[in-house]
Amino acid sequence: MSSVKGKEKEKDVEVVITTRGDTESLTTYSSSSGERAWLHSADGRTKCLHPPIETHWELPSSGAKKPSSSSSSSFKSLFTFPLTKLRRTKSMQTVLEGPRDPKDAQIVESFRRMLFLEGLLPTKHNDYHTLLRFLRMRDFDMLKSKDVFLNYLKWHEEFGVDMLLKEFKYPEYTEVKKCYPHGYHGVDRHGRPVYIERLGMVDLNKLLQVTTFERFIKYHVSEQEKTLRIRYPACSMAAKRHIASTTSILDVNGVGMSNFSKPARYLFMEIQKIDSSYYPETLHKLFIINAGSGFKMLWKAVKTFLDVRTVAKVQVLGSNYLSVLLEAIDISNLPSFLGGKCTCSDYGGCLMSDRGPWKNPDIVKMIEVISLREEMDSKNDSNNGDVASEDSPSMPKKGDMGNQNDFGFNLAPLDESACAGLDSKYKLALQKINGLEAALGDTKNALKELAQSIIQPKL
Repeated sequence: MSSVKGKEKEKDVEVVITTRGDTESLTTYSSSSGERAWLHSADGRTKCLHPPIETHWELPSSGAKKPSSSSSSSFKSLFTFPLTKLRRTKSMQTVLEGPRDPKDAQIVESFRRMLFLEGLLPTKHNDYHTLLRFLRMRDFDMLKSKDVFLNYLKWHEEFGVDMLLKEFKYPEYTEVKKCYPHGYHGVDRHGRPVYIERLGMVDLNKLLQVTTFERFIKYHVSEQEKTLRIRYPACSMAAKRHIASTTSILDVNGVGMSNFSKPARYLFMEIQKIDSSYYPETLHKLFIINAGSGFKMLWKAVKTFLDVRTVAKVQVLGSNYLSVLLEAIDISNLPSFLGGKCTCSDYGGCLMSDRGPWKNPDIVKMIEVISLREEMDSKNDSNNGDVASEDSPSMPKKGDMGNQNDFGFNLAPLDESACAGLDSKYKLALQKINGLEAALGDTKNALKELAQSIIQPKL
């Protein structure tokens, strides 16, 4: 697709691309607000291919501070403010996203109010970006988006996702990794987390000896939640821009029809259903590498079960894949078995390391504190029988923005009444925050006194 420059960039440009092998046509148009495309498949399915979900959410550069040479110093500076006063203005995403696309924001607000008026928007799910994902999933059709969002809420409750995060333990994690090599490793050039699977090395028989399908699916859901709640916010902090999707690599070396047994099909379909139905718009790009003739036959069958928008994000490559991967991912973030320079020898291999910004203790501490504050607010709203909306007390007004620091955190003090009615778990967590705040406060005061003694003129 040719680029559009100058004044022509503001005009809509329509291009039709036909792929003869799959008899699919792709109609795209680009404008000042980003690029969207419509994919028309042979079976009559039509889906809007939206621009990358982060397109409108980079932090503005004007007036922003330049990052220091130390990656952790900028995060430590946040703790010059009392920890109990750290909270999101609306959500972690809102703080880090920066300007929103006006059209998207208007539709999200209309969708939010529709759900709120019908009593269908619990506080903990009243998140701009979550609502945007489900709107994009159904091409901004509010009624269809409402249906899939309500299905998500029902599944979330029935599957017990909240309890899963608190109670689920997976002691077979290491053994599972040995017979199903997979994991997150580093970030791409935009700052998105990189997820890797070595599908050709999966031993399903051994997998079922160390775990069950039910437990593996629970583990998969817990990892998806960790990505939404920790990996994306951590990557956003590290990249200084909003990150909301994943770049994935699927190594299918040696995969053929024999690998797609009945148990394998069941596991694939269950995971695919969960990801597409309840975690939409989280895939940025999928590179399938080392695809031989056997896999290409398999891919033709598999992709019929996938959403056409997902298929459009997939790039199937043979053994000469490295140059394509390096366009998206720096060689330092690629494992050596993919042609990169990383070995993660201290962790037993790259897929065992879970390497990424989400391992930075300063970033994790920030996320934990703010998440705790939101959970406490949500707990209070639930006790009061509230359903969150833009106008509810738990949602700061635009006037509250004046109390933010450079990172967008609201510095308004925590009302003591907010702790009323909380169980011992939340009170204990608050005590821990207060203790950490006091310790940091003593350190800050000591450093301040030392600085004053150094700069004070001697008499």
